[in-house]
This record gives sequence, structure tokens and C-alpha cells, in this order.
Amino acid sequence: MIISSALDYREAARRRLPPFLFDYIDGGANAEQTLRANVSDLAGVALRQRVLKAVGEIDLSVELFGETLSMPVMLSPVGLTGMFARRGEVQAARAAQAKGVPFIQSTVSVCSIEEVSAAVAKPIWFQLYVLKDRGFMKNVLERAMAVGVTKLVFTVDMPTPGTRYRDAHSGMSGPFGPQRRIVQAMTHPRWAWDVGVRGKPHDLGNISRYLGKATGLADYVGWLGNNFDPSIGWSDLEWIRDFWKGDIIIKGILDGEDAKDAARFGAQGLVVSNHGGRQLDGVPSTAQALPAITEAVGAEMTVLVDGGVRSGLDVIRMLALGAKGVLLGRAPSYALAVDGGAGVETLLDLFAKEMRVAMTLTGVTSVDRIDSSILTRPTGG
Repeated sequence: MIISSALDYREAARRRLPPFLFDYIDGGANAEQTLRANVSDLAGVALRQRVLKAVGEIDLSVELFGETLSMPVMLSPVGLTGMFARRGEVQAARAAQAKGVPFIQSTVSVCSIEEVSAAVAKPIWFQLYVLKDRGFMKNVLERAMAVGVTKLVFTVDMPTPGTRYRDAHSGMSGPFGPQRRIVQAMTHPRWAWDVGVRGKPHDLGNISRYLGKATGLADYVGWLGNNFDPSIGWSDLEWIRDFWKGDIIIKGILDGEDAKDAARFGAQGLVVSNHGGRQLDGVPSTAQALPAITEAVGAEMTVLVDGGVRSGLDVIRMLALGAKGVLLGRAPSYALAVDGGAGVETLLDLFAKEMRVAMTLTGVTSVDRIDSSILTRPTGG
């Protein structure tokens, strides 16, 4: 199969993965209205093409939170990445570092933070949920600091899991889930051998180390469901702000007032995110929400964004709307499922190429020059 875009990787991943895993990556909450809006609203952001602007060498590099990135993207935290490819978090982290961008490891990864950190040369970033179990939170933060992590991405938009119809139908959850997953694995022999057999242990590495026992896919839903707590507020998190010695980036902001709360909390950055359309269906797309949030706190905090980004062109659109960097979740997950770390590297190369084309045709030579001036503004009449 010829791979020219993230959409090609998506189609290849659909064929390679058992349905319960593909739908886990690909799906959203309820009727998936917000998931679709993330893509369509971003695609509708019109760019202003310029000509004869003497665009020479293009510089994609950017500095974020004291790190120099080869381009303004990072791999977003995605749970169960180690089920998409053999020891998937390790492969993805190596690919990200090879291309000069950060890898953000999920709390609910298959590989532990120690395994991933030992496999790469530079410190990774780490994502943490707001959970009832403070013992676990303190334990995993201590372990993250012990392996050199200085960037904490704190996810705040999951006080309860979203309603995901696809998971119930695919076998990720619902009646006879384990049996259905076994049948699906048997009908996808390449995945079953490479990941199902050679990729063991299929564990939730960070949680297992804390609990002192193996945890599997059944524990993923149960443990998380029991540990989410809608009653937690900003004041309950102050101990984390005081305990953590590095940067804190709050992920899951869609409202300007929440963004101001994050700034008052003392976070250095935030991610405008609706969890990829996987939480509350019907909320605004991130492309729609981003400009107001950057206007509210952009001078105080570094504003990042995710949601609906399927190309380097989409990255440029998000930067023009005000973001300083873009988290990539589904696109590298598809690529990882198809061709492991090599797929992620190829995907990042494709994004970089698309960004250079877009910058050339909008007349900008460096990322710091990308702003709303490269957008068109339709006139009424």
C-alpha cells in the first residue's frame, strides 16, 4: 500500500488491528458529533495564499517549556499504546526522539514509565489523570521524577468516562468482551503474533507497579472507573502543584474561565482539548474554542491544542488560530499500528513536508511568524 498521508495509515490500521482496538483509537463519545466537528471545523479554516514573497529556507523549529523541538508537535498521551504495536510506547518514544519532538506517556500505558525511559536518551513527558487514589498519584509522580521527567501533562477533563458506543459494540467493553476479543485476535494473525504473543506482557505497567500485581485490559476500565472523582476541584490539586518540581501543563480546557483558573493554579501551559471528542459529545471543536482561550490567557501561559489534526496543513491552521504547539494522538497511533516506530517516523516526516509546503505558499519562513495574518476573513454581503 502506498502511504502518502495519515488517512492512508488509518485505512491500513483498520485492516491490521482487531476491531476492538481500531475502534478504541478511532471512536468518540455518543454519536461522535464532536469527533467529526474537530476534523471538519479545522478543515474549514481557510488560509491566505501569497505569491512572490521571497520565501527561502523554512525553519520549523520552536522552543517550548525550555526544550528545542524540531517542529511544533508532540505525541499526545494515548492509553494502551502498547496494544497497537509490540511494546508500542517504547517504539513511539524512540521514533519521537529520533525526529526531535516530545513523547508524552499515558498513565494507562502498557509499558511502565521506567521501561520507556530506559529505552530513550532524553527524558519523556508524562501524563496523569485526576484520581481518587492519592497514593497512586504520589507514587507515579515520584517515579516520573526519578527517571528525569520534568514536564507533567495533567488531564482534567475526565471526572467520569465518556459514553462510547463503539467500545460496547467492538468488544472493548460490553457483554462477552474477553471472548469477542479472542475471536478477533484469531482473525488478525499478524497482529496476534507480533503484539498478542511477542508483545507480552499485556499489562498496565504503571498501575501494576503500584498495586504489586499484574493488571490487564479488564482492569483498565474497572480501575479507572473506580478512581475517577467528579467531586475533585482545583483546591484538591494544590498538593500536586507544590509537590511537582517541573512544568505543569493542564490538558482538557475548552472554556476561557477554566483557562484563567489554570493560570491562577500556577500551571505553565494548557492544552485546548475535548479529549478527541471522546468525553462530552456536542461540545465545541478545538479549532472553534482555541482563539478565545489564547486571547484569554495567551500572554500568561503557553497554549497547546489537539483534536482533528490529520496533516501538517492542519498543524499550520492550529498555529494560525493561536496555538504554540500541537499534540498528535490518532494519526501517530494509526502509523504505529501499521509499521511500528518506523511508521511514526514516516508520519512525522510527512507532517513536516506538508508544513513546509503550507508555509511556503502562505509566505512565512519560520513558525514564530505564523499567526492570524495567514488566514482569510470572508466578507459579508
